[in-house]
Amino acid sequence: MARLTKKQKEAQAKIEKNKLYSLDEASALVKEITNVKFDASIDIAVRLGVDPRKANQMVRGVVTLPHGTGKDVKVLALVTPDKEAEAKEAGADYVGLDEYLDKIKGGWTDVDVIITMPSVMGKLGPLGRVLGPRGLMPNPKTGTVTMDVAKAVSDVKAGKIDFKVDKTGIVHAAIGKASFSADKIAGNAKELIDTLNKLKPAAAKGVYMKSIYMSSTMSPSVQLDPKAV
Repeated sequence: MARLTKKQKEAQAKIEKNKLYSLDEASALVKEITNVKFDASIDIAVRLGVDPRKANQMVRGVVTLPHGTGKDVKVLALVTPDKEAEAKEAGADYVGLDEYLDKIKGGWTDVDVIITMPSVMGKLGPLGRVLGPRGLMPNPKTGTVTMDVAKAVSDVKAGKIDFKVDKTGIVHAAIGKASFSADKIAGNAKELIDTLNKLKPAAAKGVYMKSIYMSSTMSPSVQLDPKAV
């Protein structure tokens, strides 16, 4: 087992054992115990009382974080020529179609989100093996396949993220940066948690939100009180 560094020990010492923190307390504490030299990401992990193997218990959705993600999201808009201007005006980093499809076939995936139109999805099908494992395949459920390309691009740039419960029943999401104020971190976390509550499947029985942990890059995690949020 790897030994803890002095900074890691100091961070661990600030977390009370077996304590369940409120959202405001956890947001402030995670900032306090983050001591890396870069602007660390703040992450949240929510364990849900669902069985993701069953279609009627799959939890998936999108949320627009009120304070953004703190990340410069690179957006590729795969659109027909008549939609190129609005995609560029909305802030898309890359705009086009066939030339970018060829680049993706060649292994290029240097983007965070791909937005496209329903009429273009047929061309993206063969690229599923490249885009799927990287979470880049556009999907109508997440608003990345739409005729309103400008709104989709603007939403993503403003802090819209999509999430999906993994096979172990956990939703992982990045909700900001350590440079954010504690209030902004808490606000983003609350927006995600509220959205998850609204998406509770009718087939899910028992406790829905089993546990919630917040952490930053390389920091220990802080456990929240699910009942308090």
